[in-house]
Amino acid sequence: MAKKGENIYKRKDGRWEARYVLCHEPSGRIRYGSCYGQSYREAKEKAAQARQGAAEPPPEAAGGPLLSSFCDEWLKRIQSQVRQSTFVKYASILEKHIKPDLGAAPPGMVSETLIDRFRQSLLTERELAPKTVRDILAVLRSVLSFTAGQFPGLFPLPEIRYPKAERRPIRVLSVQEQRRLTDYLLVGLDACKFGILLALFTGLRLGELCALQWKNISVPERTIRVGATLQRLRDLEPRTDQRTKLCLGEPKSGASCRVIPMSESVAGLCGRMESPLPAAFVLTGTPEPMEPRALQYRLQKYTKDCGLEGVHTHTLRHSFATRCVEAGVELKCLSEILGHSSASVTLDRYVHSSWELKLENVNKPEFLTL
Repeated sequence: MAKKGENIYKRKDGRWEARYVLCHEPSGRIRYGSCYGQSYREAKEKAAQARQGAAEPPPEAAGGPLLSSFCDEWLKRIQSQVRQSTFVKYASILEKHIKPDLGAAPPGMVSETLIDRFRQSLLTERELAPKTVRDILAVLRSVLSFTAGQFPGLFPLPEIRYPKAERRPIRVLSVQEQRRLTDYLLVGLDACKFGILLALFTGLRLGELCALQWKNISVPERTIRVGATLQRLRDLEPRTDQRTKLCLGEPKSGASCRVIPMSESVAGLCGRMESPLPAAFVLTGTPEPMEPRALQYRLQKYTKDCGLEGVHTHTLRHSFATRCVEAGVELKCLSEILGHSSASVTLDRYVHSSWELKLENVNKPEFLTL
């Protein structure tokens, strides 16, 4: 069955089925109820009404607070401690997954068995990626730790078993592919093509590139100062029909606020494209930024024209890191250029050796001789 949203499926007979938590049995097992509708919206609305009238929690929870109330309290506590994008992510996880499935249970009934079933439901029924499930379980653990802290010794903190995240192969442009893309972008060069070249030769993240203004670039000093990121985030308090909003905020971490050195050729390209308006965004040449998704669409078009497959904005960043490794850039230096908190992050996620470099290394005289 095709599915959409919060455990809502389109059945083979054309109707939509929305599942909701009916109650929690004393064993910790979740009992689900179902509502049906001719449309996704109808099924969702029926499930919301049914959820409000669902069975009361077990007798031992009578008069006591439920996990959903602790979810709300935890979210309020951490709001001032995390970035806006992180807060929106946590709020979405609570509203879409944790509260609908576990919120009606008292904290003391959220056992290891119940969490295991919840994890399995996320993996098999909703078919979420292991990485996504790990993020959901991490938020659940934080809520349970917060709840246990409110009532010391009242209930033990259950163990949470995380699914193993599969490591997917990272797409990195070969030297030949990078040259093909570079040559294509230099023809009919405009602000957007220039921005993509800048990411390819500096390792800028998507949000950092979209937030980059000309006042952040010094051609004489050959530097780029990264101090902001642009994201489209869910609006938790929408005042219009628009459910998301563009947010210009702080970068991913403290280490992400950095100064990136440019090569002489990249600085020269910046000199050609520089806008007389310091507040102009690099990708548009105007005071209005470009949507991150719009840039992704542009890159898809460019790479398709070049005959390159599987390339996205993060491919540019990985390719930059790979070229730096091939050129012998010191790991700590590369880590600071990429804006990582430690060199181990760079080594673990971004250092990819090309096939040519591997061949070069194994053919070194000191490597192996017969």
